[in-house]
Amino acid sequence: MPASWSLRFLVANLATLGGLAERSSQRWKDGQFKTLVTFGDSYTDENRLGYFINNKGSAPPVGWDAGVGYNTASGGLSWARYASIYSKSSLYNYAVSGAVCSNQVTPRQFAAINAPFPDISGYELPAFIADSKYRRPNGTKFFTGKPDSTVYAIWIGTNDLGNDAFLTDSQIKGKTVADYMDCVYEQVSRLYDNGGRHFVLLNLAPLNLLPQYALPEDGGLPFTQFFANKAGMNATAINGRMHETVAALNQVYKYRTPYEVDVQETWDDIKIANFDVNKLMADIYYNPSQYLNGTAPVNVQGVVKLCDAQGANCTTNASPDSYEWFDPLHPSEQTSRVVAKEFVNVIVGKSKYATYWG
Repeated sequence: MPASWSLRFLVANLATLGGLAERSSQRWKDGQFKTLVTFGDSYTDENRLGYFINNKGSAPPVGWDAGVGYNTASGGLSWARYASIYSKSSLYNYAVSGAVCSNQVTPRQFAAINAPFPDISGYELPAFIADSKYRRPNGTKFFTGKPDSTVYAIWIGTNDLGNDAFLTDSQIKGKTVADYMDCVYEQVSRLYDNGGRHFVLLNLAPLNLLPQYALPEDGGLPFTQFFANKAGMNATAINGRMHETVAALNQVYKYRTPYEVDVQETWDDIKIANFDVNKLMADIYYNPSQYLNGTAPVNVQGVVKLCDAQGANCTTNASPDSYEWFDPLHPSEQTSRVVAKEFVNVIVGKSKYATYWG
């Protein structure tokens, strides 16, 4: 009997939380958001890593205008830029290619700057907070977003879970994937303390489907320019570990957000949407003709651009909009457009891929 009552109590609470999530979606109003602030890695970056490379590892100055990136890791515009275009919002993009959530968990060395890739916790968040308080010499504010019309998006984890990080057991001794997850929610708290009230958390992409990590029979590559030492490793074990880790952590995303908002009540008057971008990208993979629109046959296992292990001798396929992946590690520009369109649905409270809290 006690077990039965415990089960009933759990089911009742989950049903209540489900109802709260449904009602919360009504609080995301069409046309409400005029400013988009993004954090992440190469899936989102436009020009920031390039600044570090071109300036001997030095960070951009406070109040730096990143501009539009026309040749990002997608081969074209990033999803963040498309989202700002589709939603007619101003974009402040702090993502850095190669980034992880915290270099205190999974630092990844970048030879071009003789330092770890700048991370969200140590660089991206502080850079935004500095910009949010900055006034130009003429007295005008650099950051013009308002709390009720600014949405903050965080999409991070591809590098945290990949090679030279958790996949190859390269994390700092004693750190676990739980530390990665804690880091994501710590950034929400930091942004909240700085005045943020609307957030979108994009969960982990289906990394096991990427040609870099996929099974050989599904188009998985023996090595890539981003994972040159994969050759000779157990491709099945790599795929399995990636698949299982992504699935487990996306379950954590699913349940931790309502726990923080409605059980712990970590933040007052906050609104968070969990965007299941994993499911969206998997839908593209399994139903490509509904999303890919190039002139060549749709292709979800090949890539637009393929290079050797040194990143040289590259070949580029025609009709890039026919592909889900631009290269072995990154979504194509067409996939980025699909993500951006659905992101706009998320922020107006109308996405079937989103759950809303707060």
